[in-house]
Formats: sequence, C-alpha cells, structure tokens
Amino acid sequence: MLRNKSLIPLSRQHQHALALCVRIERASPIAENDLAKWRAEVAQHFEQEIGFHFAAEEQIVFPAARQFAELKAVVEELIAEHTWLRENFARAHSMSGKDLSRFAQRLSRHIRKEERQLFECMQKLISADGLAALGMGLDEVLKDAEQACALPTAANKPQARTNSSPAGAGSE
Repeated sequence: MLRNKSLIPLSRQHQHALALCVRIERASPIAENDLAKWRAEVAQHFEQEIGFHFAAEEQIVFPAARQFAELKAVVEELIAEHTWLRENFARAHSMSGKDLSRFAQRLSRHIRKEERQLFECMQKLISADGLAALGMGLDEVLKDAEQACALPTAANKPQARTNSSPAGAGSE
C-alpha cells in the first residue's frame, strides 16, 4: 500500500534510520578503531532526528491509533520499544560493536512494525480528513527536526565494509 502523504515525513525518517541500521550491519563486526565514529553517528542521529520522530509519534500518531481497538496492542508494544530504544540511544557512546549490531537489528524491527502494522492499519481505519489533520500535527512537531538535521560528512561518517568476506566470517 502506498504511504499516505500525511505519514510520509515519518516514513522518510524511517528510511534514514534503516539506512543507518544497514550500514551498521554491513560494517559488523565493527573494528575497534571505527567504534567511536559509529557511536557518535548513532548519538547524533537521535539528537537530530529520532528524538523529534519519537515525540511526533507519541504526541500525534499513537493517540490517534489508540482510538481503534485493533491498534491498541501494537501501540503499547511500540511505546515499550521507544523506551528501550531511548535508553540505548542514551548509552550510544559506551556501546560495544556487538551492542551496536543488536541495537541496529532491534531498531530495524521496530521501524518495520510501525510501517507494516501501524501505518498500514491507520491508513485503512482513519478517514482522509483525519489523516490530513494528523499530517498537520506531525508537520508542527517535526518542524524542529528539519532545522536540526545535518547529515554526517565523508570525514565523520563511518564506512561499511566493502570486501565480500568481513573479518571473522565463518569463524563462529
């Protein structure tokens, strides 16, 4: 199902976070000398986008979704996941390479749940006018994220491995 234009800003942010998750997975196992850059990028991503994103979902999306009995359980799961994710974003600067990989996997699952379960159902259940109102609320909450967003530069952006056999492959 195509994403309703009111939810597109959140879906765009999901794409940014998923790209980070994919890059972390491709870089795994993360070399010790690259760990500081990965930690900094994860922390920066929260400060510049995800913190605003979570606020938008918690203030606008989740209350709208809770109006429907069939979405209450998934909203409660997503709120619990936000708590776990926030705690882990807060400790990004002390994560090990394995912690970063587990974090990326969990963040990816969370995003896919929002996209595939929550957003899909909301688009079926909420009227066009309701979605438009939701979109206006999201625009207001997310306006600060657009001003804060600064993509990592080539100098500070950690790179995923490009060779086909990462260190440690096959040595489990």
